[in-house]
Amino acid sequence: MEQIRAGEAIDTIALLPASRGQLLDSATRVSDLISLASAVRLGTESGELIDQIRGLEDLKSAISALHARAAVAFDLAQRAEQAEAGVPASERGQGVGAQVALARRESPNRGSRLLGLAKALVMEMPRTLAALQSGQLNEWRATLLVKETACLSVEDRCAVDEELAPDTGTFDGKGDKAIVAAAKAAAYRRDPRSVAGRASRAAAERTVSLRPAPDTMTYLTALLPVAQGVAVYAALTRAADSARSSGDAGSGSASDSGSAVPTRGQIMADTLVERVTGTPGGISGINLNLVMTDRTLFQGDSEPARLQGYGIVPAEWARALLTEEDGNPKEQRGQDKPLAERNEFQVWLRRLYTAPTSAELLGTDSKARFFPRRLRRFVETRDHTCRTPYCDAPIRHIDHIVPWQGGGETSLANAAGLCEACNHTKENPGWTAKVTSGNGTSERSNAGNDTAAGTMTGEVHTFEVRTPPGHRFLSRPPPLPGHQAKQSGAERTEGKPLGAEPTRAKLTGAEPAGAGPTR
Repeated sequence: MEQIRAGEAIDTIALLPASRGQLLDSATRVSDLISLASAVRLGTESGELIDQIRGLEDLKSAISALHARAAVAFDLAQRAEQAEAGVPASERGQGVGAQVALARRESPNRGSRLLGLAKALVMEMPRTLAALQSGQLNEWRATLLVKETACLSVEDRCAVDEELAPDTGTFDGKGDKAIVAAAKAAAYRRDPRSVAGRASRAAAERTVSLRPAPDTMTYLTALLPVAQGVAVYAALTRAADSARSSGDAGSGSASDSGSAVPTRGQIMADTLVERVTGTPGGISGINLNLVMTDRTLFQGDSEPARLQGYGIVPAEWARALLTEEDGNPKEQRGQDKPLAERNEFQVWLRRLYTAPTSAELLGTDSKARFFPRRLRRFVETRDHTCRTPYCDAPIRHIDHIVPWQGGGETSLANAAGLCEACNHTKENPGWTAKVTSGNGTSERSNAGNDTAAGTMTGEVHTFEVRTPPGHRFLSRPPPLPGHQAKQSGAERTEGKPLGAEPTRAKLTGAEPAGAGPTR
């Protein structure tokens, strides 16, 4: 660790003005670099400007290398501090990736990957690190080299790093595919059995994921073994070709796109939805929590709505989803379709009341050990995604800020929606969390001796996380639709007392048949 720190100090001081002449702490050095960057003046001619762009790219790579050394030094320092505190060896280093993520304004998942990249570069691939430092590789291409050698032993990985020698300009002018191919070939020559084993174990990583896409669309991605993936694609292709040759536009929304003849891709998408869900529209016995203002629903207001699991959607699209059978104008719908083939579902309205000054969602407490279904739904609607700063993963756990075993109440004041990784990270030694305003104030640490207030103030539910070194990060839930447009800046001032009647929003959703409306 001392060698890493020494190298960091030398490299950093070399970038400072020679007139400084004295050693400064690391925070001051970084702030000086920021000041120097802000003092750079852009050139006036094309040649000078392109030289500056190239130089800035080299600087980004050098900073990435410095990032890696700093992350490894921080990991070693944390492990040493945890050892002094008596933490078992098997538990040392937990939570370090999450702290790196918070410092870099990234999600905890990406923070762990960045820490792993840093360790591989600093400890096992010095020539790749040198190429990153000199600007011959950027951070992404260094990541590709680390990824393609991950299955090798430390000795073999060092040998591949020496064989490729990225710091000698081996990859000058090469693209991502060429770099990956070279790394794969070198890895296979060193340890073909490990590379083959990695391919056979990859089947265990098969999964399906969903990500938002622009214009109220989503990316449904399936990671499958190559044989299964090719088979699925071939089946969809055959179905699309058959439908097009027979003149059948297929069921679903392909014919609703405005084109006279559905494209092959549209028919493939519709076939996938119908075969997986069993219904042409894909909506079958599920809840679609759509939050919108009463003005948007009843008065044609343009304030956007929010769809749980996706994000912001246009007001017109949200109204169409509720008022039309398939969310499209009548003239674009197949009116001659049988009723069973229309995308119909029941719509239930649930009124949500928010504080007029803060848009804080109001509610009541519960004495139960586990969060009841309706209270869980309340917290999920309020928080939308994981409440950890910079993490926008879906909510998986409704967390007791003050642990239940430490006297914490099962209440809105003591509840936060978290992803699974963030909930586990907060249990590590030295991490503390509390709600500083909104629905009372509660605090939680790994000791579990704090208490929580349960008052309903209407202030924004502000969530604070403190890492073991004492850094503080705040998070607030996103405002419900309508608040920003309705309230002025003065009215949104934090801590302002509640005014008149709470404002009202609408939570609409498609629920299974037989479910009653809730208010």
